Amino acid sequence: QVQLVESGGGLVQAGDSLRLSCAASGPTFTNYLMAWFRQAPGKEREFVAVISRSGGSTYYKDSVKGRFTISRDSAKNTVFLQMNSLKPEDTAVYYCAARRSIVLVATQRDYDYWGQGTQVTVSS
Repeated sequence: QVQLVESGGGLVQAGDSLRLSCAASGPTFTNYLMAWFRQAPGKEREFVAVISRSGGSTYYKDSVKGRFTISRDSAKNTVFLQMNSLKPEDTAVYYCAARRSIVLVATQRDYDYWGQGTQVTVSS
């Protein structure tokens, strides 16, 4: 069983930056690829970014490429999402997810464990 706890959300202005963190506890962190999803009000939850078990491979939603960076620190069992040049359309609850696999996937049904989410609000 993996437990995930997100932090780092908040209220910022357009153009600002935020860094989200997701602390994982449970069995070996490096057995899991890690991802970030988000859900805006009235919309379905959508994929944002994923990172491989080693951290050597990443994949992003097109609209965040060049602005967001996913990374992981295996010594701290933590995955991060650095978000720069934030836009009002980035406003959402951001969720961390884990999947015990080597194949990068962007479909939420393929993920086994989820955090409780952290709110990110970007004002214009």
